[in-house]
Amino acid sequence: MAAAIKDLAQVNADLQAQKERVETVDFKMITFSLGGKDYGVDILNVKEIAKADKFTFVPNAASFVRGVYNLRGDIIPVIDLRTFFHLPAEKKIDDQENMLILRINEQVYGTVVDRIDKVVGVNKEALQPPHPIFGDINVKYISGIMEKEGELYVILDVMRIFSQKEEVKEKGLGSVGVSGDFFVPPPAEEMPEERKEQPAVVDSAIGFLAEGLAALKHFAVSPLNEGWMSRRFAEWRTMRAGGELQLRNAADAEEYLSDFYSPYSGSFWGSSYAKAVKDALPELSSVNIQVWNVGCGKGYETLSFACILKTRYPKSQIKIWANDNDIMAISQAPNMIFELANVPDYCQSFLVKGNNGYSFNQEIKDSVIFEYHDVLHDNPLPGLDIILARDTLSFFSAQEQEGLVNSFSEKLKSQGMVILGKNEELLGSKWVPISSDLVSAFMYNA
Repeated sequence: MAAAIKDLAQVNADLQAQKERVETVDFKMITFSLGGKDYGVDILNVKEIAKADKFTFVPNAASFVRGVYNLRGDIIPVIDLRTFFHLPAEKKIDDQENMLILRINEQVYGTVVDRIDKVVGVNKEALQPPHPIFGDINVKYISGIMEKEGELYVILDVMRIFSQKEEVKEKGLGSVGVSGDFFVPPPAEEMPEERKEQPAVVDSAIGFLAEGLAALKHFAVSPLNEGWMSRRFAEWRTMRAGGELQLRNAADAEEYLSDFYSPYSGSFWGSSYAKAVKDALPELSSVNIQVWNVGCGKGYETLSFACILKTRYPKSQIKIWANDNDIMAISQAPNMIFELANVPDYCQSFLVKGNNGYSFNQEIKDSVIFEYHDVLHDNPLPGLDIILARDTLSFFSAQEQEGLVNSFSEKLKSQGMVILGKNEELLGSKWVPISSDLVSAFMYNA
């Protein structure tokens, strides 16, 4: 009888110990779904979760590589675990992908999954060894199987996944690895001759810089300015040889863009630039010349251009609609007072002296209408002879740029002119370039 009581006590003790083990949480995992099944990953490997819809494509990468992603200034490789494991992807409601941001041996990776569920806490002793019947993926990438509240989770061994270079070779993907060298192109002898001079890293680096410019300065790389972008990137690589190419902050972005802006941005135009603009202007026989100055700022550009137009077309009536969405700048522009020494020579004949300094005469003032206006909102302008939009379009999205260029063609008369920034250009058969080293102008061929 005593022995039976002792055995019963042992059983109770064992049950209590088992209960304590179950209730003790010493392992937490982030759970997610792939191909309709539930998976988990050790929370200690998870840096954060995120949603993303823009990945920069990188040539010569493995098939499961979605590209790279700018995570608050850090450029990280992104793989799609569904493609890696040959699993189907769930249909998405929106265009954004769910990502687990993992930290593996000081390297950060993005991993795309179907859905991210929750944090689950368990006891490590409840973790069962992997078995092929529990998943659709190679068992060597499974660290264990876990049952929790009626749900079965396959726990992935992410350390093994991201240190397994041989997996790539097994998939027949050449020499592109998955351990920090996702995007290393094949050796030169394996590359076509025409690809040797342009490694994939160049394409991806330009993509990173474009993303940085968009995020930090709202500058959109597009056909409008991609010629400049390519030239500037080559200079930037030389300037930053052996250093960090990517843009970490607004100061870096401004330094990169310093070569983009046209001469005399935000000030009166210098005499040499004014002459270049005047020389580029077309022959116009119209008695009334209509001009739209987009993004006129404080008005220095507009007043410079008004003087040039008055000199170039002395017998015509000039009307300039000068627009900007900076209400403070646009409200002060009509009433500016200047020191004579601060006004270029070609403008001085249009000045009158007052008690506090010099201002432009009534002829110039009557020719310019300064108005607050957002260029993305249409305005009923008459048929235009000239549109002046220096360094303005590039700071809209590529889609907005296209819409604005279409608007320009609708508002311009046939043979009308658009003057852009020195590093901007209009492409297509209806835009005929009339450019110099200083001025980028295009005639509209309706």
